[in-house]
Amino acid sequence: MPDIPYVADGARVAIRRTRREDGEEFTRRARENVDFHHPWMTLPTTEQAYEGFISKLERADHEGFLICVRETGALAGFININTIVRGAFQCGSIGYGAFPPAAGHGYMSEGLGLVLRYAFGPLALHRIEVNIQPGNEASVGLVKRHGFRLEGFSPDFLYIEGAWRDHERWAITSDMFAHRAAGA
Repeated sequence: MPDIPYVADGARVAIRRTRREDGEEFTRRARENVDFHHPWMTLPTTEQAYEGFISKLERADHEGFLICVRETGALAGFININTIVRGAFQCGSIGYGAFPPAAGHGYMSEGLGLVLRYAFGPLALHRIEVNIQPGNEASVGLVKRHGFRLEGFSPDFLYIEGAWRDHERWAITSDMFAHRAAGA
């Protein structure tokens, strides 16, 4: 793979934009890890499904990032900023997932920190939201480590894996993020 520029890099991971050319590797990783992601999410496992996934990320109101292990360039996961609303709102909603065997090694946590820095910096967003199904302890732990606050509960919020699923609503603002960064 040719050198692909990183948007930001940390000690162990870097983030880069998700591209059409990533489809083969992304769908292969998604197929290998269907059981790992069940019932939390459904990822694109075919070329056709990836086409819809990447087309959405190419819109002006979405940003897609791959979390790459710096040492090897291997995909550790992805984080997307979806439904970016400008004007008085300045908000986006994130979705993410890890790819085993990288899961559980802190790569997603470092990657989320880089994406938040980008969202509150160059993207100039004020607020990032994430919706998490109750029981997804790994995801709740991830956002708690970054200072997200629990703001509410939405029954039957998203249609995933053939059913309407309840979700907890978590959020962080640029002020909260700056305050945590200043204290670190």
